[in-house]
Amino acid sequence: MTTSDGPPDAFGSPYRLLSTAVTPRPIGWISTTDLTGVDNLAPYSFFNVIAVDPPVVMFAPVGSRDLKDTPQNVRETEQFVVNTVTRELVEGMNATSSMLPAGESEFDHVGLERAESVVVEPPRVAAAKVALECTLYDWLEVGNSVLILGEVVHVHADTSVLTDGMVDIDKLDTVGRLAGSKYASTSERFSLERPD
Repeated sequence: MTTSDGPPDAFGSPYRLLSTAVTPRPIGWISTTDLTGVDNLAPYSFFNVIAVDPPVVMFAPVGSRDLKDTPQNVRETEQFVVNTVTRELVEGMNATSSMLPAGESEFDHVGLERAESVVVEPPRVAAAKVALECTLYDWLEVGNSVLILGEVVHVHADTSVLTDGMVDIDKLDTVGRLAGSKYASTSERFSLERPD
C-alpha cells in the first residue's frame, strides 16, 4: 500500500480531513432555551459520550470564536437536551441546521413538536426516541472551538425502543454523519465477539 504523508493541512482543510476520516459520527441534536424563553434546536456531529460515572456527553461547536445560539444558551443557562436522531427524523434534523435570525426558534420554523423536560428548562423533540436532559458539567475552549460537557440528569426513552427496560440497539435506527452532505444509517449491522 502506498501512503501520502504530511501535517493535517497537507490534505486540505483540517476540518475536511477530520470530518471525513473520523466517521461515522453520532449526531447530537441539541435543544436549548435562551434567557428570553426562545427555544433553539441544532445538530452537532462533533458529539459523543465520554463518561458513565457520572454520565457525561459532549458536543463541540467548531470553527468560530463568535458563539452561535446553542453554545451561548448553554453558557448562560447551563442546560441542554440531546435528542437522538433516528432515520425518521433525519429530514427534520437537517432542516434545523439552517441559519435563522437570533430569536427565531427552529422548532417553530421546521414545525417540530416540543415535549416538556423534567429537570431542565429546554424542551425535547417530542418524536425523538431517546432524549438526554443535561446540565453543564464543564466548558473548555480548544483553539477556535468550544468543548461543552453535559451531565445527563434525566433520560426519556420511548417504550418502542426498549427490551426488558433497556434501550435496544436493534430497535433504535440511529443516523450518523459522514462528510459533506452524506449520512449513514445504522440499519445494516453485524456482530463481532471481543477476544478474551
